[in-house]
Amino acid sequence: MREAFGRAYYDDADAAVTIVRGLSSSVLQLNVSLGGVPKYAVPEADVTPLGLAGDVHAHPQIHGGPRMAILLITSEGIDELKSQGFPLFYGALGENVTTRGLDRRYLRAGQRYRVGNAILELTKLREPCVTIEIYGSGIGKAVYDAQTKAGDPSSPRWALGGFYASVHRPGTIRAGDPIVLLDEVA
Repeated sequence: MREAFGRAYYDDADAAVTIVRGLSSSVLQLNVSLGGVPKYAVPEADVTPLGLAGDVHAHPQIHGGPRMAILLITSEGIDELKSQGFPLFYGALGENVTTRGLDRRYLRAGQRYRVGNAILELTKLREPCVTIEIYGSGIGKAVYDAQTKAGDPSSPRWALGGFYASVHRPGTIRAGDPIVLLDEVA
């Protein structure tokens, strides 16, 4: 076990947990759609180099591709936005993987995670598009600000809109699967 950013994580593949403030990190929900938002829950999904099988991007010239194959958003972040009055639910923001137990404030591009038996690498913060404004005209500003755009993780909005990930190893992900941090970046 090693520690970074106030959290412990395991190198051992059998540990099957990432500890963030005493919480195990796991997949709360997997989501797909035929394009756009919202995405709807599925119990499991095959992960390909271009994302979850069965998921379609409404605007593939903007979303998707190898560096933005999967969008992860924390359930805690969605709950935070719901408490601000946005009528959200898991999958509403177009995320493929809704997580539980990951602290969005510590997510960084370059981190690799084992999710199910797939390996994903966080590549970039998701910049909100007008599509999510169906949940309120202020939601874009609620999830992304100038500080976030500048890459400053001290922003209170850091990763509220999610993080894109590339697929390093295809596999299968199921709701309830553990999420294990493999590589930490500063």
